[in-house]
Parts: sequence; C-alpha cells; structure tokens
Amino acid sequence: MEILLGLLIIAIGSFGQSSSYVPINKVKNWAWESFWIVQGIFAWLVFPLLGALLGVPEGMGLFELLGNGGAAKAIVYGILWGVGGLTFGLSMRYLGVALGQSISLGTCAGFGTLLPAIFAGTNLFQGQGLILLVGVCITLAGIAVIGYAGSLRSKNMTEEEKKAAIKDFALTKGLLVALLAGVMSACFALGLDAGTPIKEAALTNGVKPLFAGLPVILLVTFGGFLTNAAYCIQQNIKNKTGKDYFSVPGGIFVNNVLFCALAGVLWYSQFFGLEMGKSFLVDSPLLMAFSWSILMSLNVTFSNVWGILLKEWKGCNSKTISVLVIGLVILVFSVFAPSLMNMAFGY
Repeated sequence: MEILLGLLIIAIGSFGQSSSYVPINKVKNWAWESFWIVQGIFAWLVFPLLGALLGVPEGMGLFELLGNGGAAKAIVYGILWGVGGLTFGLSMRYLGVALGQSISLGTCAGFGTLLPAIFAGTNLFQGQGLILLVGVCITLAGIAVIGYAGSLRSKNMTEEEKKAAIKDFALTKGLLVALLAGVMSACFALGLDAGTPIKEAALTNGVKPLFAGLPVILLVTFGGFLTNAAYCIQQNIKNKTGKDYFSVPGGIFVNNVLFCALAGVLWYSQFFGLEMGKSFLVDSPLLMAFSWSILMSLNVTFSNVWGILLKEWKGCNSKTISVLVIGLVILVFSVFAPSLMNMAFGY
C-alpha cells in the first residue's frame, strides 16, 4: 500500500510538471527569454527555497545543513542541468509540448536512471541491476514509439498546419535540441545523488523522510538558475527585449507574473512530489533506483495528454493516433514493470 501511495504522489507531481507549460501560453507581449527567466525565478529559486525550509532540522540553519558535504558538486551538476533546462524550453518551442517533452524526457529518463546506478557500482547485467536496465529499455521503447508518432504527424501535416499547431515548428532543429536537453537534464539526478550527505544529515537530526531531500533540490535548481539567467539576460541584450519587463501596461505585467508564478510552482511540484514519493519506497531499493525513470515516464504520458487537449495532434490520421496510444500504454506499463519483474524473479 505504501508503494502505491508513493507512486501516486510522484504521479501528482508529474501532472503538475506536465501542466506547467500551459500557463505560459497566457503570458502576453513578452519575448521567450523574458518569460522564461521570470518563471525560472519562481521554479528554480522561490519555491525550491520554500520547500528547502521544510527540510531544515529544528535549531539548525539552512546554510549549516548545506555545509554537511556535497553542496558544491550538487550546484555544479545543477549548472549542467541548467543547459538541459534551457534547451528543454527550446524543444517545446520547436516541437510542441507533446513531442518536445517526449524526446527530451526519454533521453533524460535513461541517463538519469542508469548513470547514478553505474557510479554506485551496480552491475546492470544481473539481479536487480538487470531489472533496472530492462525497465529503462521499456521506458525508452515507449518514448521511441511516441517519437515515431510525432514523425508521422509531421509527414502528414502541411507547413501551414504545422505553424498553426506550433508557431515555431522545426522538426530537425527541435530533435537535436531535445536530445541535448535530455542528456544534460539527467545531471539533475546526479545532483540529487551528490547531495546525499545533506539529506542524511537532515534525517539524522529529526527531519521527516518526506522533506529531507528538499534542501538538495534547492542546490541543483540554483545551479540551473545561474545557467538560464546568464543566457536569458544575454538574449535580452542581443534582441533588445529587456524593455519587456517595463513596457507592458500594469495589468498585463501582473497577468504575466502571476502566470509565470503558476508555471513555476507546477514545474517544481515534480521534484517536491518525487522526494515525498520516494519516502514511501524505502523498502524497495529497486523502485528507489527506478523512481527517476518513473517520473520521466509519467511526465511524457501527461505531456502527451496535454498535447491532445491543446490540439497539437489535431488532423492526424488514425494510424498516427494509434501509434501514439500504443506508446502511452507502454509508458504506463513501464511504471509498474520493475515491481512485476521483481516479484516474478524474487530479487
């Protein structure tokens, strides 16, 4: 029962993340780089800081807790992840919510799950390591099927239809950006792993397992914020869009900030939910190791649901829709596959 509760909490956080790009459509009269950094302030600084405060032991300060080791490495991984977060946003721009998230998160799922296991010395060709590898392969298979559905959609759409569904649609550029986003985004999982001493210190000093990992998330997202802020400010200067923040009427400014804040809290909810959900999976080391891939699988599933609701798949033939549905079914199965294999083989 606890495992199911943990998976449910992760799923709720995943739904929040997959919904985070919907409010951005309500932002008016701001260039991409302008709304991206504003939502980033909320997603990578404000809400992670509020979450981190829940993981600080009574009688201890936040900086004192972060001094227990691994902070610098977590931030460095966060800076690398920031490249993935930046290009992740660009993948949405060029491919849309459904296909962009599918390719990016699929790559991220594979690298983010397997690299920490490899660094920990796990043998991926026997026992639970093999189950972990097979589970990731199932996830990647589902995402590959969805990617194929996206290519079918592209072939069957006219240029006018592509632009109507996704303003800046560019398949080749979008795929390259999405793959880079996925590889670099996997550094988030490595950052969480690097911050393990901080999480253990929080647990030792009485913090509930639900919140103990939240201070580490702040370190990783802070690193990501540095990368994104540097790029967005550079783009503001290059494109002369720095005036966006001051040139819009007061009502539109408030509208934009509120929707950026909503996008930020929804985005952050995935990692808030991941850390809370993992606290219910401690009796299953396999699911703990696979939790990153579970989150990415659910993100892809929910993002494609949003893609359907936003009519990004409108006008596609029955074959394309069937391929999409098959891919989604495989992804949903991948969430439960490790537990089923674990029970079957008795590891």
